[in-house]
Amino acid sequence: MTTYFIARHPGAKVWAEQEGFHIDVLAEHFDTAVVRPGDRVLGILPVNLAAEVCARGGRYFHLSMEVPQESRGRDLSAEDMRRFGAALKEFHIEAAGRKAI
Repeated sequence: MTTYFIARHPGAKVWAEQEGFHIDVLAEHFDTAVVRPGDRVLGILPVNLAAEVCARGGRYFHLSMEVPQESRGRDLSAEDMRRFGAALKEFHIEAAGRKAI
């Protein structure tokens, strides 16, 4: 089982280290083809990629937090992330199989 942490921002990487998460692979971009059953993928992925992780038998943990409007669009520090309630929450995402309306 491999744990991937997908993050482009330095503050997120520092936050994960300070929170003590075990991470095998740290990446800025992610290819879902590497996911094997039981792997864990942590971070913020587009919904279609998160669904692919789940379809491949992986577990997806979304990096969630409440970022106030005035702090959006800038790199957050690990301290900012803690202040905004950063947490990894598991989601199981499945494509409905229907085409767009």
